[in-house]
Amino acid sequence: MGRAISRADALSAPLWRCPDCGRTFANPNQTHTCAPLGDLDRHFARTEPHVRQIFDRIVAVVSGFGPVEVLAEKTRIALHVRMSFAAFMPRRRWLNGHLVLDRAIASARFGKIEVFSPRNVLHPFRLDDPAQVDEEFAGWLELAYRVGRQEHLR
Repeated sequence: MGRAISRADALSAPLWRCPDCGRTFANPNQTHTCAPLGDLDRHFARTEPHVRQIFDRIVAVVSGFGPVEVLAEKTRIALHVRMSFAAFMPRRRWLNGHLVLDRAIASARFGKIEVFSPRNVLHPFRLDDPAQVDEEFAGWLELAYRVGRQEHLR
């Protein structure tokens, strides 16, 4: 009989890499759509320069927490560690996005919060100025990064 694997061991296990597209996932044989990643710059080709500045500031903050993958997908840009924890959809004058947090956080800065499971709660936002990536927002980014590392499951 096989040995039971602890939750801590499962959360620190190596990521599974899809043999077809090369993306990594926490769960072996994770269901996903194999699609080549796109060009990050393409997402910002028709935006005003400050929209890219907002995104770059977010990536700089998140990179301070540890390693992160920036996945330029067809319709969005995702930030990924063991799982995706943030996504962004650049618009001409602003950046739409969402963070996945382990609980609902009430703030006028978030749109309608969606609960996908008790510890996976989607918080949509819209940023139109790099200054909005402030200390409060950086704190939420850190919480989301921890969800991406699956620390909320330990």
